[in-house]
Amino acid sequence: MTPTPEFPVLLRLIDERSTAFRAAVASAPSLDVQVPTCPEWTLFDLAQHIGEGRRDWAATVAAGPAPAKSAAEGAPAAPREREALLAWLAESTEQLLDALRRAGPDRGCWTWWGTSQSPQTSGAVARHQLQQMAVHTYDAQITVGAPQPLPDEVALDGVDEFLSTCVATTSAWPHKPAAVDLHASEGRSWRLSLSADGARTVRLPGPGTLLATAPGQDHDAAAAFFSARGTASELVLILYDRIPIDSLELDGDRRLFEQLSAWDPDE
Repeated sequence: MTPTPEFPVLLRLIDERSTAFRAAVASAPSLDVQVPTCPEWTLFDLAQHIGEGRRDWAATVAAGPAPAKSAAEGAPAAPREREALLAWLAESTEQLLDALRRAGPDRGCWTWWGTSQSPQTSGAVARHQLQQMAVHTYDAQITVGAPQPLPDEVALDGVDEFLSTCVATTSAWPHKPAAVDLHASEGRSWRLSLSADGARTVRLPGPGTLLATAPGQDHDAAAAFFSARGTASELVLILYDRIPIDSLELDGDRRLFEQLSAWDPDE
């Protein structure tokens, strides 16, 4: 099975996705166009979110395990003029990358995903930041009418990163035990097991694997089962609610995915 990208690769890919994001902003007819996948935002709002978020995470990485104050305090606001905005976005990305380079992959770092399967390290932050940039780059591209699939190298790790960081939890699953299998056409598969012990994910040996055992749960023991097949990019965009699930090849109890989408483990 393909491992998580190495730390320098994550940094390179963050930079590449950030460049692609700025290219979409540069090509937009106006910064006031609505973002179809984030309808409450204009393209300027999305760019502001990207820039401020990367600056905040740069400060968080630099602070280490202790929560950092928001970098937005006293920082220059996102400029409304396009060329200035593009320069501000580039500077925001460089602040994040510089903080990550200085910290290295193994330094402890405050994160919001304390009970997930992802570690609280700057390396895990880099991994998540890549996915944030990738999905928001898709948002910007679809806004200007030129959506592109997430690069394979990004998307294949993106499914694993989303399940490990955003879904895995020790909070009890409030429904009957279940298993969700995701199969990427590029040759990688994952199982998410849901039970009273929480949600845990494992990589499966390959597409079509139905009997591999996940921690505390297997497909036969699950009272509900659902699987989805598509490209890795499609799977990531489904998980982030960017495209409809009907874009994929589906099997099993469709209501299970709807329950998973609506689940808030913190409630």
